[in-house]
Amino acid sequence: MQLANARYRRVLASAALRRALVLGFLVRIPIFGGGVVLTLHVVSHLGRTYGAAGLVSAAATIAIAISGPWRGRLLDRRGLRRVVLPSIVVAAVCWSIAPFMSYWWLLALAALAGLFVIPSFSIIRQAVIAAVHEDDRRTAISLDSVAVELSFMVGPAAGVWAATVWPTQWVLFVIEMLGVLAGVLLWFADPVMRDEAAERAGDALVDDEGVGAAAPRVARSVWFRARFIVICLAAAATTLVLGGTDIAIVAGLREFDAQSSIGWVLAVWGFGSLVGGLVYGGVQKSISAFWLLGGLAVVSAPMALATGVPTLALLSFVAGLFCAPTITATVDQVSRVVPAVARGEAMGWHGSFMTGGMALGAPLAGVAIDRQGWQAGFLVVAAVGLVVALVGAAATSTRARNRRARGGVDDLTKAVTRLST
Repeated sequence: MQLANARYRRVLASAALRRALVLGFLVRIPIFGGGVVLTLHVVSHLGRTYGAAGLVSAAATIAIAISGPWRGRLLDRRGLRRVVLPSIVVAAVCWSIAPFMSYWWLLALAALAGLFVIPSFSIIRQAVIAAVHEDDRRTAISLDSVAVELSFMVGPAAGVWAATVWPTQWVLFVIEMLGVLAGVLLWFADPVMRDEAAERAGDALVDDEGVGAAAPRVARSVWFRARFIVICLAAAATTLVLGGTDIAIVAGLREFDAQSSIGWVLAVWGFGSLVGGLVYGGVQKSISAFWLLGGLAVVSAPMALATGVPTLALLSFVAGLFCAPTITATVDQVSRVVPAVARGEAMGWHGSFMTGGMALGAPLAGVAIDRQGWQAGFLVVAAVGLVVALVGAAATSTRARNRRARGGVDDLTKAVTRLST
């Protein structure tokens, strides 16, 4: 406990980290709030079905997933301000019109805004990484995960409350304009996203074959390899489990005739993630993302055994303990296999994988729920997560053994050469 407290005190002593965490909390609230208000607007104001609302969300989600690597690469090459400014303009134009338009115009404008979305997650995570020493990186990323959970707790709750008081088109307009203001805040703050000292030193990335790549520019082929991709697959499987769990919790509470409990049970789930993130940030050693993913799958499955609201809330808290640590591990491990000068694009790809996993998790659980009941929603996504975790852990351990074996052969060869000479 004392070591964990010392670690947190050390990273929070960084003013740059504190600024990045506050920025992250503020800019993500409109993101989380806007999604739920958009659904309520389509269903209540436009009189469409939940399926139609899901189509709008899917269009925006796909656009955001496509834009992630592209916007991240621009961040690496052109810097924050030159990337964020066009996003601010496009968001302001689209969301000043979209809330007052018909359904199909809303869908098109939401997709366009998604293509030019402000890459706030990538920006904040890079700023958090750059603000601390490499040894404290996981702790700093864990704190960022906590900030994400706090934003997730505040944003949707505030959005739903506002939508019950005022017309949804105006609530949607205000929330999205707050998102525009968040972009302006990022533009003015312009946080440092790379360790310039490390760049000046070369910032070399050495892969398993011993190939080095140095700043100022690195070809994608140097780092976009199996090691990076499997970490991104772990991130996708993580959000698949989370997306499916989310809809399964809602389905379970509806089955218990406790719709009014949805908000606070989801908050309990988020609080469990917050606690887990703090604990993981304080431990001394990193844990493989695949081991954490396996733990997430194992503790998510028992939620299917809930017999009422209290047991579901308790089980959701336990499941939440592995949420933030698993995501933190994938971010941390991506940052260590990619050079700093390519980190924006890498974080964009990482975010796209996470978005894709979330987009797959909800319908996968939904189909299982429709066919076998709400319990199946938890079980199917947990099963997928566990399979990915086992395969990924086996693949990475085999790769590590082969690397050690190659190292042993190389050492033996060098020794024989020295003796022969």
